[in-house]
Amino acid sequence: MMGKSRSRPESTSKADLKFEKKRQFYTKVKDTVAALSAQKAIGKKKKLRSRQKKLKVYDLSALSDFLPDLKTPRQPTPPTDELKSMKKLILKEGKQLSTVLNHPAFQLDPLAAIHQHLQSTKPVIEKPKKKKNKYGGRKKKAKKSKASDGPQSMVM
Repeated sequence: MMGKSRSRPESTSKADLKFEKKRQFYTKVKDTVAALSAQKAIGKKKKLRSRQKKLKVYDLSALSDFLPDLKTPRQPTPPTDELKSMKKLILKEGKQLSTVLNHPAFQLDPLAAIHQHLQSTKPVIEKPKKKKNKYGGRKKKAKKSKASDGPQSMVM
């Protein structure tokens, strides 16, 4: 034989060798994954320990002097005009919502009902009219004259 000479027994076929090579590769991969997951678990434990070390217990009793006592009842603040109007608006909108939800057209097809409502309440937008000159025609844009148009002669 002119090529490489291999010292392998003739009883193993090429397919068997391929299979053995794949099996060895997958074994290596499995071992590597196991090692990495073990390292990851160890790393997580270290992080947890460092977080626990960072947590310190503080004495917050000095703050209790500044905080109001929970046992003393607070005086309810009288509602302002703004709060009254807000409550009134909430009640009004709640009634409106229940009216809409109970409407037969909305119950049949909610999206079509909303679309119909928007079509009927949409404001009409007028397009601005183009400016006209004093003779009734459209105003034309003035062309810019170029200084470098070349020599111009004045013919009289």
